[in-house]
Amino acid sequence: MKENSQVPVIDFDTPQLRMHRKIRSYKDKVAEVGVGVGGISVIIAILLIFLYLLYEVFPLLKSASVEPVAEYTVPATSVLPGAAKTLHLAMEEQGEVAMRLTSVGEAVFFNVADGEVVKRVQLPVPQGAELTSVANEGPASHFFALGYSDGTALVIKERYRITYPNDKRLITPLIEYPFGQEPLTIDDNGSALTNITLHNGEENLMISAISADKKVHLSKFAKEESMFGDEISLERTAHQLPVDGSRVKKVLVSSDQRWVYLAGNQGQIDVIDMSTGEPALNARLKVTEQNSAVAEVKMQLGGLSLLIADATGHLSQWFLVRDAQNEWALTKIRSFEHDATPVALMIPEHRRKGFLTVDEKGQLSIYSTTAETVLLNEQIMDQKAIAGAIDPRAKTLMIERADGTIQTFKVENEHPEVSWSSLWGKVWYESYQEPEYTWQSSASSNDFEPKFSLMPLAFGTLKAAFYAMIIATPLAIAGAVYTAYFMAPAMRRKVKPVIELMEALPTVILGFLAGLFLAPYVEANLPGIFALLILMPLGIVGFAFAWAQMPSKVRHAVPDGWDAALLIPVVLIVGWFALSLSQPLETVLFDGDMRTWLSTDLGIPFDQRNALVVGLAMGFAVIPTIFSITEDAIFAVPKHLSYGSLALGATPWQTLTRVVLPTASPGIFSAVMIGMGRAVGETMIVLMATGNTPIMDANIFEGMRTLAANIAVEVPESEVGSSHYRILFLAAFVLFMFTFVVNTAAEMIRQRLRKKYGAL
Repeated sequence: MKENSQVPVIDFDTPQLRMHRKIRSYKDKVAEVGVGVGGISVIIAILLIFLYLLYEVFPLLKSASVEPVAEYTVPATSVLPGAAKTLHLAMEEQGEVAMRLTSVGEAVFFNVADGEVVKRVQLPVPQGAELTSVANEGPASHFFALGYSDGTALVIKERYRITYPNDKRLITPLIEYPFGQEPLTIDDNGSALTNITLHNGEENLMISAISADKKVHLSKFAKEESMFGDEISLERTAHQLPVDGSRVKKVLVSSDQRWVYLAGNQGQIDVIDMSTGEPALNARLKVTEQNSAVAEVKMQLGGLSLLIADATGHLSQWFLVRDAQNEWALTKIRSFEHDATPVALMIPEHRRKGFLTVDEKGQLSIYSTTAETVLLNEQIMDQKAIAGAIDPRAKTLMIERADGTIQTFKVENEHPEVSWSSLWGKVWYESYQEPEYTWQSSASSNDFEPKFSLMPLAFGTLKAAFYAMIIATPLAIAGAVYTAYFMAPAMRRKVKPVIELMEALPTVILGFLAGLFLAPYVEANLPGIFALLILMPLGIVGFAFAWAQMPSKVRHAVPDGWDAALLIPVVLIVGWFALSLSQPLETVLFDGDMRTWLSTDLGIPFDQRNALVVGLAMGFAVIPTIFSITEDAIFAVPKHLSYGSLALGATPWQTLTRVVLPTASPGIFSAVMIGMGRAVGETMIVLMATGNTPIMDANIFEGMRTLAANIAVEVPESEVGSSHYRILFLAAFVLFMFTFVVNTAAEMIRQRLRKKYGAL
């Protein structure tokens, strides 16, 4: 052996290795930058979503505002100076042309911007008579009743024809006489009508008036169309209401013409029932504070609610509600904050459940009845208001002052229906018996009261997630524990991908199958479904106990970790047996119809598409998410912990419960939270497998509507920029914040669990 033999030397600094290290370093930096950019991009994307939702929601938080625009002398005051008083003001749709009805029987149309007279129409006044009173049918109506000094009345209608000569919009005002120019007799004695009201229904025209001789008259005119439909004849039925006219200040008629309200000078309201065709006094009640008089009373949009202002400045809303004896009773629904100054003017809005008031000090206030809020209190003039009007879009306000001038204002009040109480509290809506949480964003009627309570949607979201998690969580976690800890590796490699493949199923397909197949099947086999939920665990536990009693030779014939395969026939047989019991159980226990038994005997409503169906379908969709993450967390527990526990004499079950599960608990908790987030945000399954009804009921046999499903259904149909549109974005914001808060809390808990069990 040679002593001078050379030891081979490896050169780590060859050009090729240096190039290899440079390339690897470059790849590491690229990966590091890519991961960093990706993470920051995700954070920026989430932040942008948050900011965009906030941008769409923010206008809901803006308060109302008013800004003076113009001021000019009352138009057409040259005719009979000192006598041509304004009896009524109105504006057309665009807020560009206004109409002034004067005491000399003239309709004066003028530009809102500058007061320039556009057109003057002399209304037909009976010879020797004078115009003594004027009344509009309601906030959204173009019909007017003119009361004359000879006891007659005339119905007119304002109309505006829009044309575009030379591509420029031209508004042409018109006065029409839908029932002819011949006045209608109201008081047979020919006494002057000092106060008048009307309601034009489909079949009847009703006019009520207070005459100068202190009597209250009610005339109901039945409509009869001619053969060709171009003329309408009226047949009168006259009534004299059983009240003292000297006590009555104003008369109002409900939209269905059943109820007549007589507002008294001493702060009382007489409710007259016309349902039998003859006037009958339903109730007489006090509606003002401190025995004060009624200063102003108006019918709100829709003709159901009375808006009452008393002489002390107190404001309230009243409408009919059935009492304990199932009788209609005029009920005070809500009051509004206002100082002690009496109201001089009250103007209901044309298309929303709101109104404006101007008190005797010239302070303008804007209210929303649904939201029960005061949107604005602002001093706009130092004189008393004589008359006023707001355009149908509630953007232009016109006030005639006592000094003979008209002042116009620009009103910004886009979302009056929205308040904390209307979104999250119970609201007493018109025609409801009590305050309720209700979501109903649209209807076929123009006088519809929007109901934007988010409580039923939030409740439905949590209800759907709860029932889905009740079904998915134990199955997914138990399956993951067995797969990761007890199952043979060869079998695990087959089972785990199959379960994870379930997550690839489109939720729209699951929802479709749940709505069209699962829901009818569950309804038809309800006893069998409950029998399945009871018998399946008992069958599995019973088989496991029986298998444990088998001789060792039989048990050892099945390789370790393959025991779960024996449960396949057990599950199939128990499932078939439980479902086959459905018909016999229903016949024996529920007289052949479990659904009827639930509804009639227990008083539990049953809908075919309900929370049980959602729990089964959405639980199936959530199982893969929870299973996969939980299984990975358990499988990732270091093996030396398990081997050490077993070596110290612990059983496999003790090792699982006291070592493996605590160590994997952060991952298991994350799996549950991610599964819950998946359930909360699910859209298509809930949309297709429930009745999609926004109700608040924990009953498992009734449906629900979730925030996500509601957004998917209504965003395409909502008007961009409307309150409905922005509240849907608010719902998305609530869902976003809910997920953010839950995930943040889950991460904090996960970190604590990691810190607690990380030393194992």
